Amino acid sequence: MESEEIARALAEVAGTVIRSLTDRRGMSFTTASTLGRLEREGPVRLTALAAAEGVAQPSMTQLVQRLESQGLARRVGDPDDGRVSLVAVTDAGREVLAERRREREARLVSLLAALTEGEREALGAAMETAVPLVRRMVQEPDRPGDVQR
Repeated sequence: MESEEIARALAEVAGTVIRSLTDRRGMSFTTASTLGRLEREGPVRLTALAAAEGVAQPSMTQLVQRLESQGLARRVGDPDDGRVSLVAVTDAGREVLAERRREREARLVSLLAALTEGEREALGAAMETAVPLVRRMVQEPDRPGDVQR
């Protein structure tokens, strides 16, 4: 397989996995992504959160207000600047994320059970190659000259 074909296939797999594993019972992908970011990175300014998630600040303000009303996020004071508030995930928010992960993993385990041992081994080997690549992609910002499609 040529590099371009592999790139297209990887993008297709990523998109399909995201769409099929997204919980459609009340939590959008952006909501889950925002909560996950707060869990991983800790409290952050709303403006920085909006930029990181690629949404407009008014949209993030509405999202954070919904998360607050559901008890999944809260605003906390910035220890470096008392005039600023930060958005933080709550214990309830962490539990919602953990439950979503458990459900997603259970679904994947069920799907993987239908594969032969050889197919599972081949998929495992592919994941050993793909996961570090995807982690690098997430960690490295776009560089000038990168092709955007």
